[in-house]
Amino acid sequence: MATITTLSGETYTPELPGRLLHIVRDIREAGGRAFLVGGWVRDALLGRDCRDYDIEVYDIGQDELVPILKKYGKTNLVGRAFGVIHLAMKGESLDFSFPRTESKVGYGHRGFVVETNAKLSFKEAAYRRDFTINAMGMELPDLTLCDPYGGIDDLKAGRLRHVGAAFGEDSLRVLRGVQFASRFSLLLAPETAELCRSLSLADLSVERLFEEFKKWLLKPGKPSMGLRAFLDVGLDGFFPEVVPFAGSWDVLGNLMDRMADVRTAVLRENPSALSGDECSELAFAALLSGNALACIAPGGVKSVAEKFLTRITNEIHLLKKVPELLTCYGGLDFETVPLAPELRRLSVRLGGLKLLCLLVKSTPESLFRNPAFADALAASAREIGVYDDAPQPYLTGKMLMDMGMKPGKEMGTVIKKSFELQLDGEIKNISDALAWAKEINLSLLT
Repeated sequence: MATITTLSGETYTPELPGRLLHIVRDIREAGGRAFLVGGWVRDALLGRDCRDYDIEVYDIGQDELVPILKKYGKTNLVGRAFGVIHLAMKGESLDFSFPRTESKVGYGHRGFVVETNAKLSFKEAAYRRDFTINAMGMELPDLTLCDPYGGIDDLKAGRLRHVGAAFGEDSLRVLRGVQFASRFSLLLAPETAELCRSLSLADLSVERLFEEFKKWLLKPGKPSMGLRAFLDVGLDGFFPEVVPFAGSWDVLGNLMDRMADVRTAVLRENPSALSGDECSELAFAALLSGNALACIAPGGVKSVAEKFLTRITNEIHLLKKVPELLTCYGGLDFETVPLAPELRRLSVRLGGLKLLCLLVKSTPESLFRNPAFADALAASAREIGVYDDAPQPYLTGKMLMDMGMKPGKEMGTVIKKSFELQLDGEIKNISDALAWAKEINLSLLT
């Protein structure tokens, strides 16, 4: 098995599918060469496992490659314009492509002319890539490194640097820089930050923006490094809804890092404790948390959060949950835990207090008037049973109908009043609810 020396100096033996090595043998026998490219190479040098295999094939064409691949599985030309062939095998998924060049000819991410050319050199083909850390390849089967633009030196230096002038042809790369800075704790090279500042994201679709934000906020890493890149390229001007926390960008970055740590700790203890939607809601609330303490325009925190989210996503759960979460968060004084009736009402607004408690736990303690506030809030929520879920009304329409009440406005009024008393703690169970209904609503029965 081929080995790699990682940046830390350790010897690393990556896991390569046996069928891939057989395919590479056949490619070489046909006169071609095969390189693992992109994220796999970067992650391998960092000593990280990666099962996303992208193989770039040189010196043979599609007519020669497809018959080879068909011996090992079902092929699908998934990127006809880019010459990408997907090979599905039992337990593995591989993507094969050909070296290509891209030329910007129109507006938006579709305004490119792509030409494949199996005779390009690796250096020529890698020039179209965004950052040097993604422009490396390892030739199979020996995993010989090909690094024409100094990607390994940039990784060692903790630097994120663009490959060349073609970087500016796709403005999405500005946000890609943000998420890579976060995921790999990298600082943007000054010349890259300068180029990014000259690009506008106005041509990007909501879907493309959202994918990069998710990678920044949800993939393992250091979100504060992404925030630093976000500011270095001037995206706070394009997204003015992202504001510092308590007047400090450093505090916001600290909160975002703590959020990522809190989320990881919760999932490590119980992988099902947070759903994917909840992870997203917590992450975007952390990004926008500065608005909870800022003096903002009429409409409050909710309107600002909605404005930002509408620009980058169509996901209803985020549009509903994050603004409400931030509004509730901003209403806390970080000193005294609200009494049980208020906690119950907050839980009704949020569907449970879990995310609010985790956002509070992510907040730097230096901002609390009471250092024990975060733990006390979570403990109180658990004690009264509203940490995971909101309380449901004890009294139902069926119960009232069984008592002889007809459906209508009066029934709704009774249920609503009963639920308010339940939230206040005066009605503690179904028996209390039924007794209350019988006592005060005899005049409504017919």
